[in-house]
Amino acid sequence: MNQKFSFETTRFDSVFLIKPFVSEDERGYFLKDYSKETFESNGITHDLKEVFYTSSYKGVIRAIHFQREKEQPKLVRCVKGSIFDIVVDLRPESHTLGQWEGFYLNDENKNEVLVPTYFGHGYLVLEDSIVSYKCAEKFYGEFDDGIMWDDPEINVRWPLEKVGAIILSEKDKNLQSFTEWKKYSRRLDGV
Repeated sequence: MNQKFSFETTRFDSVFLIKPFVSEDERGYFLKDYSKETFESNGITHDLKEVFYTSSYKGVIRAIHFQREKEQPKLVRCVKGSIFDIVVDLRPESHTLGQWEGFYLNDENKNEVLVPTYFGHGYLVLEDSIVSYKCAEKFYGEFDDGIMWDDPEINVRWPLEKVGAIILSEKDKNLQSFTEWKKYSRRLDGV
């Protein structure tokens, strides 16, 4: 199997589901999941600043995370295992503010999601997994923020039936609601 890069649009104009370049033969496969030149020729600017990986057990939910300042666009791919990945529109003037879209990412389909600025990101781990983040901004702990994974207003339909018990970090158990975030973000904007 040989597959070239493809960039699929989603319900949000700046979020893309990307199929990376893959070349398979009797030895296995070669995969390229980022090319500055290829991305730019498709109208996507994503300058890498840092790359990191998470290892998570089945049932882990990583809630809706973002940076309050110095937003951190990221290219997310599940390199081992399987996750249900979500993005949430947090653009203040967007007509889709608070809406979400989900994607199944796994080591079989090799897909990745481009999460742009002003979008929250989270995922449910469907089997023990390793996830890669290729970030266009550094991580700043002082700006790290999030919204609770089960916020009733955003109402993400997580496929919880696939995992049984869920695992949450202490941090994710204590995140704000979408309503609280909207009040806080308006204060930052001076509204």
